[in-house]
Amino acid sequence: MMHLRTFRVDYEHVTSVVCVVDSELNVNLNRSAPPGSEFFSVKSTATVQYSISPRPRETSHLSPIPLKGNSALLIRMSCASDYENDGKLSIRYYGEKKDVLGRALLHLTAVEISLDVDADRDGVVEKNNANKGSWKWGSNGHGAILLVNCDSERMFLKKPDSEQDQVSKVSDLKDMSVMVLRTKGPAKLPEGYKLTMHISQGDAESVRVFRASSSGVESNLLQKLFNHFVKEYPLVLSNEVLSQEVPYLGGVSEMKFHVEGLRFPDKDFDGLISINLSLLEPISDGLPETPIFTDTAVFRVAPWIMTPNTLQPVEVFVCSTSDNYQFLKGMRNLVTKSGYKLKICHEYMNRGDRWMQDELEFGYIDSPHHRFPVVLDSPRDRGLKDFPYDELLGPDFGYVTRVAQREDVSSLDSFGNLEVSPPVTVNGKNYPLGRILIGVAFPTATKGRNMTKVVQDFLWAQKVQEPVALFSDWLVVGHIDEFMTFVPAPDRKGFRLLLASPDAGYKLFRGLQRDGHGQAKLFEGLKDEEQQTVDEILNDKGLAAENNYVQSCIDWNRDVLKRELGLDDEDIIDLPILFKLVMEENDNNKAETELRAVAYYPDMVNMIVLGKNLGIPKPFGPKVNGRCALEEEMCSLMEGLGLSCTFIDDFASYHKQLGEVHCGSNVRREPFDFKWWNLEM
Repeated sequence: MMHLRTFRVDYEHVTSVVCVVDSELNVNLNRSAPPGSEFFSVKSTATVQYSISPRPRETSHLSPIPLKGNSALLIRMSCASDYENDGKLSIRYYGEKKDVLGRALLHLTAVEISLDVDADRDGVVEKNNANKGSWKWGSNGHGAILLVNCDSERMFLKKPDSEQDQVSKVSDLKDMSVMVLRTKGPAKLPEGYKLTMHISQGDAESVRVFRASSSGVESNLLQKLFNHFVKEYPLVLSNEVLSQEVPYLGGVSEMKFHVEGLRFPDKDFDGLISINLSLLEPISDGLPETPIFTDTAVFRVAPWIMTPNTLQPVEVFVCSTSDNYQFLKGMRNLVTKSGYKLKICHEYMNRGDRWMQDELEFGYIDSPHHRFPVVLDSPRDRGLKDFPYDELLGPDFGYVTRVAQREDVSSLDSFGNLEVSPPVTVNGKNYPLGRILIGVAFPTATKGRNMTKVVQDFLWAQKVQEPVALFSDWLVVGHIDEFMTFVPAPDRKGFRLLLASPDAGYKLFRGLQRDGHGQAKLFEGLKDEEQQTVDEILNDKGLAAENNYVQSCIDWNRDVLKRELGLDDEDIIDLPILFKLVMEENDNNKAETELRAVAYYPDMVNMIVLGKNLGIPKPFGPKVNGRCALEEEMCSLMEGLGLSCTFIDDFASYHKQLGEVHCGSNVRREPFDFKWWNLEM
């Protein structure tokens, strides 16, 4: 891109000037002319190119040319100088009788300057990409990408690398983006000229820049010793250093920088960062230099991305407590059968908090040169509050959280209330990374619970998985995983949405009654649990009314999900699950109570999805011919999709405490193949 610079000459002195290759000096000849000038002529050495505007009629510029009010000289040099002042250009001014009134002489030094990044997103820092100074989404887009350096390379000093004062390990550099300053020109710049790198105050909280030394610290030897502490990467830019001179090395040179992201996009940060490199020109002793050329590189900070049930699992996390041996046994068998890793958080770390799903959400960040998992820590801060930071943060495993005022945090801030759909297309718009789903209060509610604003703002700011708000405040716990989940499918959109359905539950029980199984009992075999017959459930008019209410709440969400995810009824499977209403204290005002819903028996939709294997809460439903009718119905619905059902006993240790299998587990999954920067926005 041509850089145009207004320049003035002095007809009484020789003027030395540095000219950046592919930039142009624009000299207003009339403004620079001696009084009484009517004509001018121009000549130059071979390395200097010029043109005159308006274009003169004379065949040779050496002939005196009429001087007009808008006469301009455009000067450029197309290649770098071998030595200082090797380009010459002179301008002669003539009077009315073509007598010489004065002469301006320019000595020019040309340099190439290019601040380069991976603007075409192929993992290579190309030279002087025309689009490096802007960002465009899409497969034909452009613009460099920056990772938030939120992992921790130093295991003995547990702290995100972005909070360290320096680059302490060579291995940390892979989390940063490379930026290269390429220069070509004489051995040194003319006296007083210098190069300065700078950022705005607004960007300074979001980025740091380190310079790689020229002492060979990235030799093969030190690459093998990547854990060796290094001090060869001086800090160039930060929130305390907005501008700093960088050396001009002379000749044909490259200087490597490492750019580090410090924060994710959020309500007050759109994710875009500009880094500038300016050539400064001296004016006079005691006066500030002025910028005569600026090159800019733009980065976008990579968003945090959630992973849906349809992606391949990597490892499963559960808690060990004094009373969940039966649950752990079932989970261990399921995970082993599925071929994945099981990681158990023991009591010394979970401090009696068994709700692994609620404390954290796994995601990842991605760039053309590197990607790694990042855990989002919820603001719920119960017994598991230290687990994500103390146990997960480490090399190539990042950490991010959002801190809320304690009085603003409710049960809806637990991450059983945070899910993401598989990829969908809605009214012609593609969401190849799916859409985030959160539960909130009903739109007309005045006192309802909501997910805290700082978390919602963070999720919206990531842009690539545009959130959808669902209504979950009707539940005691208030989590969307209590009434919905996704499972993979071999047809249609590649998945099915599973919804809890009291209507499906009553339909199943009426069928059992019709077939003579009205005396079949729920909760049979459970110690200290009052058994209920099918007939008793169907005769309970109060329970039926409560489930009509629950079904209306789920149907409201069903309509939202169909609309916002582009689903048809054929993409949805209704699971036979009943609920009951109980009096629940208001989270923020213990004097207030409200009727809210809990599952009547273990909530089968609250499952763990491990490829084609499903870990489902054992419902303890009515038995027909020795087989649980609820389990049989689930198997019938799921096995048609090629999915295998394993029923896990979580009744005493989870269901009785208002949670199920999904609430008590978490899964880290493989990232999407799709690259977020290829989204058409």
